[in-house]
Amino acid sequence: MMSWLESLPNYTAYGTPSYFIYLLIAVLPMGISLYFGKRLAWYEAIVSFLFIFFMFDGSSAPQMLSLIGYVVYQTILVMGYFHYRQKKNAAGVFYLMTLLSLLPIIIVKFTPAMVGHNSLLGFLGISYLTFRAVGTIIETRDGAVKDLNWWKFIRFLLFMPTITSGPIDRYRRFSKDYRKVPSREKYLEMVGKAVKYLFIGFLYKFVLAYLFGQVWLPFVEHQALMYAPHLSWWVVAVAYVYAGDLYFDFAGYSLFAVAISYLMGVETPMNFNKPFVSKNIKEFWNRWHMTLSFWFRDYIFMRFVFLASKKHWFKNRNVLSSVAYMINMLVMGFWHGVTWYYILYGFLHGSALVINDWWLRYKRKHLHIKTNAFTKGVAMFITFNFVVFSFLIFCGFLNTLWFVKH
Repeated sequence: MMSWLESLPNYTAYGTPSYFIYLLIAVLPMGISLYFGKRLAWYEAIVSFLFIFFMFDGSSAPQMLSLIGYVVYQTILVMGYFHYRQKKNAAGVFYLMTLLSLLPIIIVKFTPAMVGHNSLLGFLGISYLTFRAVGTIIETRDGAVKDLNWWKFIRFLLFMPTITSGPIDRYRRFSKDYRKVPSREKYLEMVGKAVKYLFIGFLYKFVLAYLFGQVWLPFVEHQALMYAPHLSWWVVAVAYVYAGDLYFDFAGYSLFAVAISYLMGVETPMNFNKPFVSKNIKEFWNRWHMTLSFWFRDYIFMRFVFLASKKHWFKNRNVLSSVAYMINMLVMGFWHGVTWYYILYGFLHGSALVINDWWLRYKRKHLHIKTNAFTKGVAMFITFNFVVFSFLIFCGFLNTLWFVKH
C-alpha cells in the first residue's frame, strides 16, 4: 500500500502552473453552480479529497497517514468538547481539551530539538490545522459555536485551498460564509477579485519570489559564507533579499489560496496588507500574516490580559500589556521551532512591541511631535529595517554562518 502511494505523482499546492490548470478545471463546475445560486457540497468534497490526496501522496505518503490520524484525533476532541459544553463549562476541562488539541504540534515542534530528527506525527500544514482546531474549541467555550457536527468540522479543518499554509480562518466565520450562498452579483464580484489575486499571485510567487529566492539569495549567501564566521556587507544583502523572498513567496501563496476560496464561494480573509509601509511594529503585525497575528492576539494576548486583570496579577496596566506582548511573541517564536533564532526572533518582536508602546506614551506626554510626511517616512524606514534585521535572524542564516563548518 505504502509503495503504491509513493509511486503516485505529487502535486504541491500552488507549486506549478500545471497545478492551476487542473485546479481551475475542477473548480469550474462549482463556479457555474454558485452562479445559479446553488452550492455543490458533494462535488466540492470529492474535489477537495482528490487534491489533498495528491498533495500527500508520492514522496509525502507517510505524511498522509499522519494527516488522517490527526484529523480523526482532532475531530474526536472537538466534537467531544462541543457535546460537553452544551451542558457544562468547567475551566479545567476546557484547558485540558485545549492542551490535548495542542499536543500533536507540541510534539512535532519539540521533537527535532529533543531527539535530532523530525517527528513521525508531522505533516505539511499541521500548524494551520491546529490553529483551526484550537480556535474551534475556544469559540465553543465562548458559546459562539452553536451548530457543529463531525462533517462540518472536517469540512472546515480540511478546506482545500488553505490546508497547507493558511490563511487561518475561524469556524464561526467560515461556517456562516459557507451556509450562505452568495448572490449572483456578489459571486461575480468575488470572481473578479479572484482573477485579480491570481494574476498578482503569479507575479509575486513565480516571478518576484523566483528572482529573490532562486537567483539572488543563493548568490548573496554564497558571498557572505566566504567570510564566515565573520560578518560582511554580504550579510546585509542576505537580510534584504531574504525579506523579499519571504514576502513575495508567502503573499503570493496566500493570494492563490484566497482566490481559489473566492471561486468556491468562501471569502477567506486576506493575509497581507502592504506590511512594509507600516509606521511602527504594532502596525506591522496588523498588516503581516494577519490571520496568524490576529489569532495570537485574540487567543493568547487578549486572554492573558483578561485572566491577569481578573486575578489582579499586575497593578500597572502598562506592565501587564508588556508582559502579555512578551508572552505572545515568545509563544509565536516557539511555534516556528525550538531553535535559538526562532526564539530570539520572538523575543525581539515582543521587546519591540513593548518599546513601541512606551515610545508612543512618552511622545504623547512629553514631545508633542506633529505627524507629517517626514515623520511618517522616518517611522517607516526604522520599522522596515528592524523587520528586515529580525528576518535575518529568523531565516537561520546566522546559525549557518557562525556555527556550521564550511
